[in-house]
Amino acid sequence: MARIRKAVAYRKLKRPYTRKSKFRELSYVRASPVSKIVRYEMGDVRKKFSIRLELIANDNLQIRHNAIESSRVTCIRLLEKKLGKNGFHLQLRMFPHHILRENPLASGAGADRMSTGMARSFGKPIGIAAQIKKGKVLYVLKLDEKDVEVGKTALMRAQYKIPCHCNIVLTKTE
Repeated sequence: MARIRKAVAYRKLKRPYTRKSKFRELSYVRASPVSKIVRYEMGDVRKKFSIRLELIANDNLQIRHNAIESSRVTCIRLLEKKLGKNGFHLQLRMFPHHILRENPLASGAGADRMSTGMARSFGKPIGIAAQIKKGKVLYVLKLDEKDVEVGKTALMRAQYKIPCHCNIVLTKTE
């Protein structure tokens, strides 16, 4: 199976030219790839926590769904290990809707017989991405005051998997 391209290839925001319609023949992009993101809310949803941590983006960019899922997994692993399953509430606030397309060009021997060059170069869908503007909240983490350092560490680990600089903002909810 072919490897996915680096995030640099899809980082810049572009106008989403991915018309989807409930009638298949009216859609420009015939199929939308399935998102790899498993859950958007984790932990104890009902409990009231005293501290709210937010991970906020400092750049305009696109983040692919596999990067979002890997950052979510690393963050949730540390939180569940240190605080248990009910010691926090983590909410993911990025939603991948933008369809990424690729015009595959073959290289090497025999490539001239397969490739069409730039003719009919609309591309086939290869993945989906979330379009993020500067100042958007990516993660919201609610927890108790005694667990703030664990929460900051978990959000820092999530930030390492996302291809942009982020800030962590702490607020009290009461």
